[in-house]
Amino acid sequence: MPDMKRPTRISMPKTATRGVIIDIKTLIQHDMETGYRRDSAGKIVPRDIIAGLTVTYDGAEIFSAEMFTGVSANPYIAFTTIATTTGDLVFAWTDLAGVTTTETRTLTVT
Repeated sequence: MPDMKRPTRISMPKTATRGVIIDIKTLIQHDMETGYRRDSAGKIVPRDIIAGLTVTYDGAEIFSAEMFTGVSANPYIAFTTIATTTGDLVFAWTDLAGVTTTETRTLTVT
């Protein structure tokens, strides 16, 4: 899959105590075009949406979501996980064309 950088925001702690539940919030900047809107010339704006988000923690999938045309522009997602080990959280956003934007954050567990 091609990798394309879209602006993203990720809010999560850098460190956590083992066994503690942590909040993770993420947003990607994306227009989420439904394919139903027309431009100023009357042409249909092609459908272009983020199809899904997958998050892995130390190599194991901990969260995934499928998105559809009803999701607003700049999708925001919040979820929790339990701090178990020091490792990378990898956020992979994929659009309908198969283009993926990835971001990695490290969680240090004490």
